[in-house]
Amino acid sequence: MAQYAACPAFQLGRPRYDQSTFLGRLRHFVAIIDPSTLFVSEKRLRECVKLLDDFQHGTLPPGVTDLQLWEAQKVKQAIIHPDTGEKIFMPFRMSGYVPFGTPIVVGLLLPNQTVVSTIFWQWLNQSHNACVNYSNRNATKPTPTSTFLQGYFGAVTSAVSLAVGLNVLIQRANRLSPATQIIIQRLIPFPAVASANICNVGLMRHNELSEGIDVLDGNGNVVGSSKIAAKHAIMETAFTRVVLPMPIFVLPPIIMSYLEKLPFLQMNRRLLLPIHSLVCLATFSLSLPLAISLFPQMSQIEVSQLEPEIAMATNSKVVTYNKGL
Repeated sequence: MAQYAACPAFQLGRPRYDQSTFLGRLRHFVAIIDPSTLFVSEKRLRECVKLLDDFQHGTLPPGVTDLQLWEAQKVKQAIIHPDTGEKIFMPFRMSGYVPFGTPIVVGLLLPNQTVVSTIFWQWLNQSHNACVNYSNRNATKPTPTSTFLQGYFGAVTSAVSLAVGLNVLIQRANRLSPATQIIIQRLIPFPAVASANICNVGLMRHNELSEGIDVLDGNGNVVGSSKIAAKHAIMETAFTRVVLPMPIFVLPPIIMSYLEKLPFLQMNRRLLLPIHSLVCLATFSLSLPLAISLFPQMSQIEVSQLEPEIAMATNSKVVTYNKGL
């Protein structure tokens, strides 16, 4: 019984852990963002895909365990987009978000930013975010390149404008002490990034609101396209993208403001950047799975809440849709 609980019977296309609970979703996404999947070889990926195909067609070789099947599905889900069936470019996979995003976070939180450095790091961050959003979008409907560019430039503009504007205001706030100004300046990236993330998701995926996204019945069959489900998907994703940067851009400045006062670090200033980087890496690694676990990737919605044509097309009371990440 203990072995069964640790490794449940394999179900193709279904999560290993219960997605109706936060803990189950957390365990699921910890597996999805596992950086070790970045090093999976092409041969290993083909083996995983073949193993899952064999399971689907009932031609599994003898001796294959449920654990092997779950691991094969983990590798496939981490690398291949569930809608397009194509490989996601390594830096834009969710498993690459922390390794490739941490240096950008460190840059955004560097003290004594100039206008040029603020613009550069905000641009780089939004460029990375835009590519991650696009690569992990709901792709049941084609997205024009113009929509991607619109979202990208909108996010960059909002992030840079807010970050530079807040920096200028703080520098002109003579009533604040120099120490307070430094702390507030370090916190500026959060509102800039959070607002840009909302702009990015909204602009890049607004076509889903007009065209709808596919909703699936209990057997995985497409019932139809729903604009209401698209609205839910975008709102859930946008909320996640606001929660995600909160600990990343708030905790490190607070932690570093205390660490920098330690006599050891005051005597060894060269260690500040490595320690700052480790603090950013730790907060990023913890906050990413927590944020994306707020909602299931394959979310469910009652048919009664959707368009009448959806209700007429299925006998199911609940349908699912790919929220995107």
